[in-house]
This record gives sequence, C-alpha cells and structure tokens, in this order.
Amino acid sequence: MKLVRLQINAIQWCHQVHGGYYRQGVGSYCRFALLLFLGLSSIQIIASAQDLEQWYLPRGNSQSSGFTSVRMPEDLSILWETKLDEAIETTPVVGFGQVFTADVFGKIYALDQDSGKLRWKRDYETGFLSSPSLNDQKLIIGDVEGTVYALDVESGKELWRAETEGEINGSAGFFEDSVVIASQDGSLYCYDLANGKQRWKYQTQDQVRCSPSIAGNRTFLGGCDGQLHQVDLRTGMTIGEPLPLGGPTGSTPAISKSKVVIPIMDGAVIAFDWEKQEQVWLYQDIDRPMEYRSSAAIADKLVVVSSQTKQVDALAIDNGELKWRYTLKRRADASPVIADEDVWIASTDGRLIRLSLNGGEEKWIYEIRGSFLAAPSIVGERLFIGDDDGVMRCFGPSKSSSGSTSAESKPKL
Repeated sequence: MKLVRLQINAIQWCHQVHGGYYRQGVGSYCRFALLLFLGLSSIQIIASAQDLEQWYLPRGNSQSSGFTSVRMPEDLSILWETKLDEAIETTPVVGFGQVFTADVFGKIYALDQDSGKLRWKRDYETGFLSSPSLNDQKLIIGDVEGTVYALDVESGKELWRAETEGEINGSAGFFEDSVVIASQDGSLYCYDLANGKQRWKYQTQDQVRCSPSIAGNRTFLGGCDGQLHQVDLRTGMTIGEPLPLGGPTGSTPAISKSKVVIPIMDGAVIAFDWEKQEQVWLYQDIDRPMEYRSSAAIADKLVVVSSQTKQVDALAIDNGELKWRYTLKRRADASPVIADEDVWIASTDGRLIRLSLNGGEEKWIYEIRGSFLAAPSIVGERLFIGDDDGVMRCFGPSKSSSGSTSAESKPKL
C-alpha cells in the first residue's frame, strides 16, 4: 500500500488534471521519472494512481478500468438524498466540489458534493444516455441527437457545441488539449477542448456505443463491426490492423498496464496484450450462454464482469480462469466497480451490493423499490449513485453519534 501511495503522489505531481497524460516541457521530465520509478511495463497509469478525491470520468480514469484504491468504510450511512426530475441512467462524475449527472429527458445537474443541494441545472429538452466527463473546468456530454456540449462547471454556461451524425451513447475522453467522443454514426470525433473545433474524424464500419479508453497516445474503440480499433490520438489514423472480437460489442474496453479487456454481446470476454498486438485469453461459459452489455472492471489480479444472465464473474487477469461467481436476483445493466478489496454491483432489482473482491462473498446490501441502471462513482470514502426514480444518493461513513441512519438497516423507500 505504501508503494501505491508513492505512485499516487508522484503521478499527481506531474499529472494533467484529467489523469494519464502529460503536457510538453515539464511533462517529459515527469515521464522519464515515472519510467524509472514504475518500470517500462507500468508506464501505463493504472487506476490505483488516480486522484482519489475526484471521479472525472464515468469509469474512474482514462483507462476505463472501473477501479479505485479508495477503501470504503465498513459501516455506511446515507449522507444525503436529492430528488431530481427524471430517471438517472448514467454514472455521476465528481469534481470541483460538485456531483454532475444528466437525465433521460435532457437535463444536466450540478449538485453540491457535501450537501446534495442543487447548484445549477440546464435543460436541453433532448435526452442523455451517456455520462458527462470533466476536464479543465469543463463538463463534456453528448446527447441522443448527436450533439456534443461543453459547459462551464461552476455556472453551467454553455461554452461550445459540436455536431455528430448519430446518437451518442458513450462518454468523452481526453488527451492533451483534445476531447474525443464516439457516435452511432460509426465515427470517433476529436475536438479542440478549448473551442470545440473538429480536429479529425475516424470512421469504423458500424455503430459505436462505447467510450474511448486511452493508453499512451492511443485510444481503443470497440463497436458493432466486431473489431477493436486502435487510433492514434494525435493524427486520427489507425494503429495497425483492428483486432478481431468475433462479435459486436457496446462495452467500453478496460485497460491495465499492457492488457485491454472487453466483453462482447455474444458471450465472451477477451483480453489482448496491446503492446504485442495479440489475444492473451478468451473466456466463455460453455455450460450457460452469456450476454454482455456492460463493461469490465479490472484490478491488479482480477477482471470482474456482469452478464445479462444475472452472473457476476471474477476472472484471473493472467489467463481468464474463473475464480468466483455471484448470482444476482435480476440482471445488472451497470458495469461493476472495484474499490480496493470490494466489488460494487448496482442491480436492476434495486440492490446496491458490496462483494469481496477475493472471494465474491456478500459484505453489504442496500435496497430500494426502483432500479439502479448505472454504476456508482467512489470518491474519498463516499459513494454516489442515481436511480430510475431520479434520486441521487451519497453514502459515506456512518455517524451514529449524530443520529444518522445506517444504510444497511434503512427500509426500502
């Protein structure tokens, strides 16, 4: 753990605010120092080295790993609840003292991180199926009509907008001073973060519903064309031939060091070594066909996936071997999140479930009458999650002395 903390401190010192990438000048010295400290195989900044006080991207970091080294307290309370206007189907992002989310009818909300009070709201009268992303005091989000918006995080003022030619299901990613976002028109777009001017456009052969995951100067993109694309973020050109997936996917690739893991709809989870450009392993349940529509969470030794057939599986990151399985009452549309030694599963049956990463045992359950459709975000011993009734909740350390209610004992709403 001390080594992880040293990594965090070193990387935060020279990290660009959104994580994972370096500015010119001093950044080159930081990169050299990190090479010496972490070793060549660890130059990819893994999720344990993220800034633990913010959750700028829906999968926690630029690598879309769904992992944080934050350890949540054993005893949790609801610190606040805020009722919003419509169903929340996306993961909130947290930063600048605020929690940001969007609903299915086109509203974007900024809530105070400590109290849950509304700071500002924008209504675009469209619809958002993707989570917002944060960088450089800007909130970036795409809507169902293919429009990309950039808003000021403090005021909600629109700074710029750009147009794609298809519905946007995935969130934005960032590289240096660029923002990248995919559209169901089959393209990945790159815009200038400052003004929204299009820099390049990469075209695939079919719809793209995932978010771009980033390693070094390349992004990984899975799509309905059954291929894993690798795109140079400076030029917009393909890097090598796309890697075959054997079927379509709407999942966002998860990256840890040299491995990229992605589930496909046809029931397989595939791991590639992106440095060697080769498949490392493929996992399939030969006894029970699976269907994957969410993304994997990836930690140091395990990959966790949840299927439409109600199974949560933990796989060895080295060879894809099944290590444990947990069966849900109903499916989980939300992607798993790994926080230190816990796995968090948000299920459509209204249960927020905390499992042991090592063995899959139940550790804690909170239940509502509605459904959880998106994963939580975890920041500084607090967990934030929205539901299909439009309620945003913040869980944190129990304060029994002040009379707060333990989340474990709280009845259904």
